[in-house]
Amino acid sequence: MKEIVKPYFKAGGNEPFWNIEIANNQILFTSLIEGFEKVQFDHVDPIRVMDANVKTYRLKNNDVSLNITISQKECSDTMADKVSSYSVRADIKKNTEKEYQLLNGCGNYIADYRLHDIWSLDYLKGKKVTSENFAKQKPYIEINNAENTFMGYAGCNTVNGKIFTENKLLRFTDVITTLKMCLPNNEETAFLQALQSATAYKIEQNSLTLSNPSGDLLVFRKVD
Repeated sequence: MKEIVKPYFKAGGNEPFWNIEIANNQILFTSLIEGFEKVQFDHVDPIRVMDANVKTYRLKNNDVSLNITISQKECSDTMADKVSSYSVRADIKKNTEKEYQLLNGCGNYIADYRLHDIWSLDYLKGKKVTSENFAKQKPYIEINNAENTFMGYAGCNTVNGKIFTENKLLRFTDVITTLKMCLPNNEETAFLQALQSATAYKIEQNSLTLSNPSGDLLVFRKVD
């Protein structure tokens, strides 16, 4: 069997106990249910609902069929004092059976470990930037995966906020800055607008690129 690597989503439930790990190479289901102790599937892209943050994975191997539905809805673990951001339903059966066993639980997306770093701005909407485009130095952001937050310098003011991640999706939300007056030629406003417009990211070597459907917005360089 292939080894699962760096899952981007984890979910679980109890009565009976079960767990799901979704990675870009495969999906793993484990449980205390007889016949479904460990089941692996090749990764597939989910089916998305247009008007809600709901995704469904339809999976089948030689022996087992599994449908996973992930909904962005606050979910409480019935056995622990823990609240997750997503409600998860897993319907599983042997291919020789007609009826699915229905399981309910909770889950969360796991931020890409590579994001957890300090990133200095190199390009703003395709334009190479220098400290002369800003007050004292180029903007930078420091992303904290464990807290789903970020902080940094926007080019004139300090900035902080939250990050929202789902696999290859990344958004910067609840952005707050200090209120210093900036010189007219400072590009802080353009930087902040681009940061809050980003919906996707790509990491290649030591570069982090933020983009949306219109194209690349910001390119950062990893700070050692």
